[in-house]
Amino acid sequence: MDGKLAVIGLGSIGSMALWQASRLSDSVVGFESHTPAHARSAVGGDTRLFRMIYRGSPGYYPILERSRNLWAELEAETGLEILTRCGGLSIGTTDGPYLRSVLEPTRINRAAHQILTGEEMAERYPQHNLRADDSAVFDPNAGVLRTDRAVTAAIAAARANGATVLNNTPASSIRETNDGVVVTSGDTSWTFEHVLIASGGWSQQLMPDYLKAHTETRRVFLSWFVARDAAQFTPEKFPTFSRMYEDRAMYGAPAVDGAPAVDGVTVKATLDGRGTVTTDPNGFPRELSTAETAETFDTVTEFFPGLIPTIVRSDAFPDLYTEDRNPLLGWLSESSRIYCATGFSGGGFKNASGYGHIAACEALGKQSFDGLDFVRPERFKTR
Repeated sequence: MDGKLAVIGLGSIGSMALWQASRLSDSVVGFESHTPAHARSAVGGDTRLFRMIYRGSPGYYPILERSRNLWAELEAETGLEILTRCGGLSIGTTDGPYLRSVLEPTRINRAAHQILTGEEMAERYPQHNLRADDSAVFDPNAGVLRTDRAVTAAIAAARANGATVLNNTPASSIRETNDGVVVTSGDTSWTFEHVLIASGGWSQQLMPDYLKAHTETRRVFLSWFVARDAAQFTPEKFPTFSRMYEDRAMYGAPAVDGAPAVDGVTVKATLDGRGTVTTDPNGFPRELSTAETAETFDTVTEFFPGLIPTIVRSDAFPDLYTEDRNPLLGWLSESSRIYCATGFSGGGFKNASGYGHIAACEALGKQSFDGLDFVRPERFKTR
């Protein structure tokens, strides 16, 4: 055996799984096809939103709680600020479908929140140009995650714990045998007791057919704008936001690339739900199309009069989406030695530390977790 556990892909989830696994075992190896936080990775884009108020299954909330605690542990372990706590806003039509979908799991989980009327929003957060019937849900525990910093910090912490990291070593195949799992890269092979797949948009080539049929790699793009008054878009004054209607949807984060007195800092404001299918995670267009640019321009012009409506920076990244938009977290089958931690469908980073903890514990046989049927790969076997 070359180790107890191999983690394939050291991006959003894999880096966290490696860090957590290194706390549990001194025989863990991470495989990265390039280098951690490389420019083509779904980690790209500087920041991701963290929020405790989240649409979807109420079962996400315990993972969010675990993630929040683990982000703090990673900060304490590395001395770096990874989660900038600035609060977050969910904005939409009062009593409309978006805010109802946000409030239902929030109330079930008794998550801390505050409902803000349009008048209260205008007073507290005048950066937003609201519609007449808008209101918002404020999440006091939300914030901004620094993606590159988080991934490189987790890998450094894993190395300090004794984990081995193999950069520029893409896994071309994984194969189960009677004795373990063989990982091959080029002409070299290794054998491990178990393997954890966490290679995001590149995961399909390592997955069984029954999962390939229910997943697709999608191109997700991001865009940034310059603020007319930079001081109005700092984390102290401008929480993260997600804003949805039938005709428009956008999310974003405050400026984190300059001090309040510095002009020209950029604010992330990106169309939501506009991912497009790509057959090649290495070969899709990085530039925004004419239609994407036009819709982004129109939306930011309506939502934010304090942003200059010119895209000053944009990029696109691959991620693996599942049919139901819930992740794949678990063993490929009851008898398999291969654990899957992928398919996070554009929304995995906020929970990356929590997912990494679950995956590492289960893949090493240290602990299993209940209440996660909605993310287990086996749910697709009956479809």
